[in-house]
Amino acid sequence: MKRLEAFLNFYNSLTSSELHRLSDLYHPEIRFVDPVHEVEGCTALERYFSHAYARLSFCKFEAKAHCEQGDCGFISWQMTFAHPAIGKGKTIQVDGCTELRWHADGRIVFHRDYYDLTELVYRHLPVIGWATKQVKQRMAQA
Repeated sequence: MKRLEAFLNFYNSLTSSELHRLSDLYHPEIRFVDPVHEVEGCTALERYFSHAYARLSFCKFEAKAHCEQGDCGFISWQMTFAHPAIGKGKTIQVDGCTELRWHADGRIVFHRDYYDLTELVYRHLPVIGWATKQVKQRMAQA
């Protein structure tokens, strides 16, 4: 759990002014995948996070379950965050899971996040949120 705990602690202390620290955690050839983007390389990852963290009010992760074997690890989490452009800045919680693979040098070379983009963003947007709710209701009735 030490590597997964370090990973979680890193993200719980990360701010927009400390994005240069990403190279401490990630290998230069990192491949990062989430429901929004796929980026390769630490420089591209820093640019992606620069945009994501630019107006973020806060973001914290709570570990739910984890598994680590060899150079692979999985951690499920609940993210609590607030961003002025999403949900009028109200606190939002999203459940997700991260798959990680470590390079021989100890840094992460592969990071993939799994989460419901609807829960993160879409349901908090006026028109799209309404439409998403309607689709879910119809699917539940089918």
